[in-house]
Amino acid sequence: MNQEELTFKIIGCAMKVHRTLGNGFQEVIYQRCLAIELLAAGIGFEREKEQAIFYNGIEVGSRRADFIVEDSIVIELKALIELEDVHLAQAKNYVVAYNLPVGLLINFGATSLQYKKVYKNKVKPS
Repeated sequence: MNQEELTFKIIGCAMKVHRTLGNGFQEVIYQRCLAIELLAAGIGFEREKEQAIFYNGIEVGSRRADFIVEDSIVIELKALIELEDVHLAQAKNYVVAYNLPVGLLINFGATSLQYKKVYKNKVKPS
């Protein structure tokens, strides 16, 4: 499955979760539900995958992405009323830190599901 097909399937899984639960839950609830939907769709993933962060060749800390899907897409989940630029920056940082071509920022907190595709060099509104 190519990257576009995979992102389409992931977004479909997220829409199903949002349609079922609506907004108002904590992020971890959406994360658990999305994991159930990804499994049902036959999509391989890792949850809370830790990645070391380096500065000038020295490890200075680590980050954990909500999901790494099929070793090619990083997913950052939010449960906020409104996304802000800082959330897009965080998603882009994950794409860079994990050295993956694309990321998805998915927000379950709004009345309608929000998502943005994030690339190493740009953000594509969806």
